This record gives sequence, C-alpha cells and structure tokens, in this order.
Amino acid sequence: MTERALRLGTRRSKLAMAQSGQVAQAVRQLTGRAVELVEITTYGDTSRESLAQIGGTGVFVTALRDALLRGDVDFAVHSLKDLPTAQPEDLTLAAVPPREDPRDALVARDGLTFDRLPNGSRIGTGSPRRMAQLNAYARAHGLSIETVPIRGNVDTRIGYVHSGELDAVVLAAAGLSRLGRIDEVTDFLSVDFVLPAPGQGALAIECAAVNADLAAALAELDDPHTRAAVTAERSLLAALEAGCSAPVGALADLLADGQVVTEMRLRGVVGTTDGSTLVQLSTTGPVPTSHGDAIALGRELASEMLAKGAAGLMGERAL
Repeated sequence: MTERALRLGTRRSKLAMAQSGQVAQAVRQLTGRAVELVEITTYGDTSRESLAQIGGTGVFVTALRDALLRGDVDFAVHSLKDLPTAQPEDLTLAAVPPREDPRDALVARDGLTFDRLPNGSRIGTGSPRRMAQLNAYARAHGLSIETVPIRGNVDTRIGYVHSGELDAVVLAAAGLSRLGRIDEVTDFLSVDFVLPAPGQGALAIECAAVNADLAAALAELDDPHTRAAVTAERSLLAALEAGCSAPVGALADLLADGQVVTEMRLRGVVGTTDGSTLVQLSTTGPVPTSHGDAIALGRELASEMLAKGAAGLMGERAL
C-alpha cells in the first residue's frame, strides 16, 4: 500500500513557498514519499503594523505550530530567525539544514553601493537591528542617511526603490538567493559592520514530538555546524531577554586552522535604533560538541554584553 503524502505546513509568501519547496524536494528524495505543501496564513502575514508594534516574536510561526499540534500538517518549515528562542516541549526541531549566506544585502537605485549613497539617502528596512547598525556606521563615517521603517514582501520592498520612494532597501541575502533574485543586490553588507539577526539564513524543520519516526527521518537533513552556530546565536538572544524585534545582531562562525575546524567565534551587538550607542563584543571558544556547549557560549557573551551596558538599550524599538 502506498504511504500517504507528507503534509508540509508553510506560510503563503513567495519566499516561504520557495524555501519550503526546496525542503519538500529534499524530503521526497530522502524518504521516497510524496510531499504536499499546505499553505497557512500567519498573523504576521496579515497585520500591517510594524513587527515592533505587534511583538515580533512568534507572529510568523504560531499558526504553523498550531497546525502541527492539531495534526493538520506533519511538519513545518520556518525561517529560523522567526522562531521564539524557547522550544515547546511538544514540538521537535528535527533539522537545521546547511545555512545560506547570513549577510544582509543592499538593493539600491542606479547600482549604488552603501558607501556611494549620497547624503540624505532614504534606506528602507523593517528591522530595528539593521537601523541601529546602519545608522551607527553612517555616523562613524560621516554619512547622512535616513532609515525608513517598511513592511511587505520582497516585491513590495524592492518596489519602493524602483518607484523612487526610497533610495535603497536592505534585505536578507539568503531570501533573495532562494527567490532567484540575488542579481538585484547592489552591495553585500559585511558582517564586520552589520551583524545579521540570530539564525539569519538558516531554516528550521519542525514536527510534533510524538512523531518520532518522522523526526528521525528529517534529522538526516540536519547540518551539525549550522545547528551549533544558530544555537549559540539564539542562546545569546535568549540571555539578553530580547524578542526578534529588538535591535540585536549575532553571528557564530567556525574558525579553521588549515582544513581543521578548531574554534567557534560568536559576535553580538545591541544598539539604539538611531545608532548613537552600540554594545558590540565577541568571544571565541572550542567548537561546541553538544547543545549545552553552544548554549554556554551564547550565555557567556550575553553576560559580557550586559556588563558593558546592553541592558539599558534593550527597551529601544523602532516606531
């Protein structure tokens, strides 16, 4: 008897459908079973308010998780940066596949790079984290820019540039890559001046904890290095007691001595959205060999950042 198709829960946006489609294909090849996409509308998709106003954390995942728990879908694909840092006991993060480029990318008029934007340029982003770091960089280099809060899908955001309403927008490079639109990027923003959101560029594949056989099958798609990196980043975020709408950036990367990976470096930043104050620190430790090691690295850096004044900045939000 033919096994029924696995039902993959996904948001309806073009980006969500593209990345879920990639995972569906990988699961088909892995399991030999058919996979059908089940489109689910989340609160974050329907609200026109800024992410800061509606709370940010969980607005894109709650409906998907509810569908999992009801048994309407068998597994779900999320952008990992959208997941709340606390993992529900009745759900399993079955796999974190290899990460795409974690950087932020600029799409600007006339092919301009960030450093070539004229003074007074209006740059759109829905992220307080990006605002804080872009404004801080501009201050440090004598540039005058205006960061403009925006919402909407990739088409809508890039449309602001094409219409002339904005000079540039900043988006996640990974999303543009998954949509086949990476050629529209005019500048990739170095992580040395704009750290990404914790987990940016990574996907999360989640299923109900009671579905142990499916969880074990999906685990074949897991990339241990990516999981360790995003676990450290999210541990930092959790220890700072911030939701994903707070101006917090983090990136863990592996450092190699020749062909041998020897250490993990974790960088973090918290700032005010006007860029006037940033707390930016890094720490380096052995490559985590367990979930607990990665969590400890994030907590260690968070403790140092709080000691340097990060706690006083956590209330900042973009309006």
